[in-house]
This record gives sequence, C-alpha cells and structure tokens, in this order.
Amino acid sequence: MRSKKQYYIRTFGCQMNVHDSEQMEELLRNEGFCSTGDDKSADLIIVNTCSIREKAEQKVYSILGRYRGLKQARPDLIIGVGGCMAQQQGTDLFARAPHLDFIFGTHTIHRLPEMIKEVERNRRRLVDTCFHDSVQSIGIVAPPRGGSVSSFVTIMQGCNNFCSFCVVPYVRGREESREIYDIVNEIEVLTRHGVKEVILLGQNVNSYGNTLNNGANFPLLLKEINGVDGIERIRFITSHPKDLSDGLIECFAVLDKVCEHIHLPVQSGSDTMLRRMNRRYTAGDYLGKVEKLREACPRISISTDIIVGFPGESEEDFQKTIDLMEKVRFDSSFSFKYSVRPGTMAERYEDRIPESVKQDRLMKVQKLQERYTLEGNESLKGSVEDILVEGLSKNSSADVTGRTRTNRIVNFPGGTGLIGERVYVRIQNTYIHSLRGELVEKERNWQC
Repeated sequence: MRSKKQYYIRTFGCQMNVHDSEQMEELLRNEGFCSTGDDKSADLIIVNTCSIREKAEQKVYSILGRYRGLKQARPDLIIGVGGCMAQQQGTDLFARAPHLDFIFGTHTIHRLPEMIKEVERNRRRLVDTCFHDSVQSIGIVAPPRGGSVSSFVTIMQGCNNFCSFCVVPYVRGREESREIYDIVNEIEVLTRHGVKEVILLGQNVNSYGNTLNNGANFPLLLKEINGVDGIERIRFITSHPKDLSDGLIECFAVLDKVCEHIHLPVQSGSDTMLRRMNRRYTAGDYLGKVEKLREACPRISISTDIIVGFPGESEEDFQKTIDLMEKVRFDSSFSFKYSVRPGTMAERYEDRIPESVKQDRLMKVQKLQERYTLEGNESLKGSVEDILVEGLSKNSSADVTGRTRTNRIVNFPGGTGLIGERVYVRIQNTYIHSLRGELVEKERNWQC
C-alpha cells in the first residue's frame, strides 16, 4: 500500500500554462503528494486549461468526459480544473462536467493545497476565479525534476494590449511585473539545481517593468541575468512588435548569453487587418524592426504567429500576408484559422470568413512556411553549431538532443554523460523539424 497520495496534471496550451503546471506540482509536492504518469492510478487529477482557441477548449471537454468514468469508478477521486478556460467559464464548467470537485483561476494557483483540503474535508464543490491586485503564485520557484538543464521563469503576467481577437487580458488580468531582484534570485536558485538555460515568460516581455515605476525595463533585466554565474543561455517569449525597442535589439548583439532567436508574432501582413486586430503597428513597422534585428545580429532566427480568415479578410488582405512572409522568410511560424473567442471585441464582427476559405488560406501559409523552414535548415548543412545538450533523443536511445542558439533541434550520437554540456556539432542532414549531426568538440566562444 502506497504511503503518499498521487497526482496527475494534464496541461493544455502554451509555455505559460506548462510553467503554471510546474508551480502546481511544486505546491503539491510540498503537501506530500507524488507524481504519477497514469491518470487511472491518481488520487488527484488537475486539468490545466487553455482558451486561446476553440480547438483547445474542445480537447478539454473531451478529456473531462473521459474522467467522468474514472470518477464513477472511484468516487474518492478529486478532479480540479484550472487555467484560462476555468477563469473564463467558472461555475459554467459544472454544467458540462458535474463530476468536477473544484475550479480555480489564473490568479488563485496559490490556493490549490487549501482547496484540495477543503474538498477532502467537506466533499463539496468549490470555485475561486477571483482576480487579485497581485498574483501570489507568480514567484513560486519550481526547480525542474529529472535533471533538466532548462527552466521557465515568469517575469510578468497579464496583458494590457486588448488585441481584438485575444482573451488573455480577460483570463490573465492586467500586466504585473516582478522585481528584478526577485527574478534574479529565482534564477540563482535554479542554477543550484543544474539549470543552465532560462526561458523568460510573459504575455508581452517587451513591456516588462511598465508597472514597477522604478526604471526597470526588459533590456536592463536581460543584462542582470546575463551576469548570473551558471546561466549559459537566455531565451524569452513572447514579444509584441509594437514594443520591440532598440535597446532590446541591441541585446542580441552585446549580451553573449542571449540566444539569437526571437518569436515576434505578426498575425497579418495587411494594415487593414492589423487595425481591426488592434495590434497598433503596420506591416511597414514590422518589416523595419526585422531589418534592425538582422542588422544587429545577422544570424538571428525569427519565428512568428499568423492568423488567417480574420473577419473581413479579403483575398487582397491575405495576399499581403503572403507578401510579408516572402519578404521576411520566417524560420518557423505557428499559423491558425481564426476562431471566435467569447468576450473579445472581434466577437462582434459580423463579416465572418467561410470555413472552407480559412482552411484553404491556412494550407497556403503552411506550405509556404515549410519551404522557408527547409531552406533555412538546409543552409546550415556543413556548419558547426553550438548545442546545449538537453537529454536523450526521442527517436533513439543512442542519440542525444539539444538546440542551436537559433532554436533548432539537433540530434546526434552521444551518451547521457553529455547532458547539460555545451558541445559543437557539425550538421550533416536537415529535415523540416530537426537537424542531424556529429559531435565535433566541446564549448568554445561563440558570438553573433
């Protein structure tokens, strides 16, 4: 008979949600729970949800439907739902999933242990989706388990931009930035657990510091982290183009630990669509910032997000997105068909695009992006790349895997002794989603 209760967390959505789940796990471990990879054996199941797109919500309802059977078989099983979808729908989730025990929002992760205890004591359903002036869970330190050399660090939460298609301000709240010393202290703790790469998280990292009123900004934060002993690489997501400053662009050229990759969502190449999306920049503004990035750091890799079929998008508007893609030639992109998000400004737009048109446009964008990604990868054949080894490859236990500074996955022959090391790998073969190479030597200096 096991001595500890077991938990299982199912996570949907972006890196922010992944890190929220890591913080939940840390809270649960402190309460004496242990993790299980099998939801059927869990005493506690938490579904951490995403509401950024309709498809993500459909997946949540599907998994909750499956958990109904587990609850019927084991009435003592506790099931909770958190995250953005929980924040947005609150008690309405009970109507779709009456077997749920508790629902908690994006500002109440810190209450997770308390809510679980109350469910155990009183066996009644609970909901807490309140917003708070300060998000108490934002600084929970969750050291990675299993020897991971990379870790997420939240530097801010919430968003003040109110893009017309986006629910984030409504489910994550308004912007809140952490103090620089708190972030640096967390990173120093992570280095003592073997972390060598940090990925800084925020809905818009470029506006970091705006709520602090003490002169802090994102470039200053990067400079402070660049000086932390033990950290070898710094990455961050996500950047809003309107707030991409010359100071941040300069960081790619002068800070040796800042990796040469930026995720810069453009969403559309049409100024008409960008205005309707409330993005507050033009296609010309975006292209100008791409030019500055490449002047500062010619090796920089640029990825993006693209929405097709936004209400009112004409063939001419769509062609402007294709034109912008041809000018930038993104290294990778995430492209989506527009889906209506309840509560957003765009929900009121009536000039919807037929599903068949959206699907056709999505296929065109993805086909073009595949060509650019392959061409970019093929240009690296024969080059020697600086790799931080993250672990064993998913494809073969005889291989290890890591990423280039430009965020490309590389697999190559090697053993577990290389995990956590920086090595140099000569690229031999290229594919759409990864590269393959051979070990050349260990760390040496590398500059943009």
